[in-house]
Amino acid sequence: GTMIASKIGPEDLRRYRLWLEEHELSPNTVKHLLSDARCFLNWAVNAGYIDRSPFPKRLMPRIQERPPDRLTDAEVKAVSSISEPHGFVVRLALGTGLRWGELTRVKCSDVKDGVLLVYQTKSTKMRRVPLPPDLLAELRNRVGMLNPFPVSDHFNRAVRLRSGVERFHAHQCRHTYACRWLERGGSLAALQQILGHSTIVTTQRYARISDDLVKAEAD
Repeated sequence: GTMIASKIGPEDLRRYRLWLEEHELSPNTVKHLLSDARCFLNWAVNAGYIDRSPFPKRLMPRIQERPPDRLTDAEVKAVSSISEPHGFVVRLALGTGLRWGELTRVKCSDVKDGVLLVYQTKSTKMRRVPLPPDLLAELRNRVGMLNPFPVSDHFNRAVRLRSGVERFHAHQCRHTYACRWLERGGSLAALQQILGHSTIVTTQRYARISDDLVKAEAD
């Protein structure tokens, strides 16, 4: 229902969490919806509608840590080798770690001296992403917009059908880029700058290297 913002209290928000959980939503979905509520209340404070946010501490559900949803080497090979134009967009995503929204805006003219300049980012700050030689070679023969697919859902379905990787979605390319960067000795600080994370804490989730790499080092 509706409530006057100034009358919302901590107990209302606790009841809201219970109400969400009663609807059999996943813990991640509950966390996202509670985050929306917290952002709204913080906005209400900044706008002068309420004096302080009633959002209580320790209200957010604890989410079991999971490794980044990355592609395996075999899956990377399968999705990278599909026919054009889908194959090129996959290779572009794997070679830059861009978010889908950023991929839909990138142009050939954004490449300067082997670096991709990324505008209109989530943080509103321009980023510089170094490009691997094989991707640079592909870009020399292209003009205009690099990604002809405005909607990720259609793109994801096409890649799954053509590659046989049924779990594929475009954001896995970003996770794969980050994990590979660290596995090959890249620094967290540089990765944070490339991915455009506002805090190093977000980047650190990729720092848990794979079990295979740990085993190989132990051997």
